[in-house]
Amino acid sequence: MSPDTRTASEQITDTVTAWPGVEAGYGKRGEWSFRVRGHEVGHLHGDHAAHFAFGKELGMSLRERGMVVDHPVFPGKNAMAARRIDTQEDVDEVIELMRINYDRILARYGLPSEEPVNPAV
Repeated sequence: MSPDTRTASEQITDTVTAWPGVEAGYGKRGEWSFRVRGHEVGHLHGDHAAHFAFGKELGMSLRERGMVVDHPVFPGKNAMAARRIDTQEDVDEVIELMRINYDRILARYGLPSEEPVNPAV
């Protein structure tokens, strides 16, 4: 199998936007954000960093497992986390972290409902 030639952000975007209800777009500070039901799953800063907002307990657990570090803007806040992206393993783990947050959001808020279809009159 040949190595993936897509950039880190392309790989992450292609995977995360394939999940039901996920929308991607630029945020107010130029970050590339993934959202479901208006809640951020996580966001990217180019191909080199991913940022997340987890709950405090989950954030602490992920730190203990070595999957994330402090968010650079919110050091010491367990709910806020960052992950550097340097290798394919990092890309795969960022996707895993996005999925953890996606599942957490769906468990709390559910998927967006589909628009009702108006029958022809």
